[in-house]
Amino acid sequence: MKTADLIDEHGDALTLVHLPFQFFGQVDHFSGPVETLSCFEDNQLVKETVSQPGNGRVLVVDGGGSTRTALVGDMVAETARQNGWAGLVINGAIRDSVDIHAMTFGVKTLGTSPVKSAKTGHGTVGQPIHVGGVMIAAGGWIYADADGVLYSASEL
Repeated sequence: MKTADLIDEHGDALTLVHLPFQFFGQVDHFSGPVETLSCFEDNQLVKETVSQPGNGRVLVVDGGGSTRTALVGDMVAETARQNGWAGLVINGAIRDSVDIHAMTFGVKTLGTSPVKSAKTGHGTVGQPIHVGGVMIAAGGWIYADADGVLYSASEL
């Protein structure tokens, strides 16, 4: 279902993740239960997390809004796709955007950067994060399409 239709039907149960996301990938929408991750200019935990079975979840990454370095590239996105993640929402940047856009997968991101991130593993997984004015918790639900990203504490 489109995010506009979801807002019309369930407006009180949804919150707009108010950021200027760009949409990459060849799916027109994705949704699923949330897994949260917080990291800053370091994608080691992103790589480790998407290497695990996604089971239809959406990984929401709070990268602090940095677009100086990329938290996801084509190999990480492909790993997520192959492992059954429904999509990625990145409060940060990606690289290899042309390759990611060609995938049968969905990625929402603030922008692109050709610069690799650090690989030290700093960050947290599964903790509540604050992204786009919304407190997002693991187990909540994300609904994403070309119009935006919506968060709900539970599945609609």
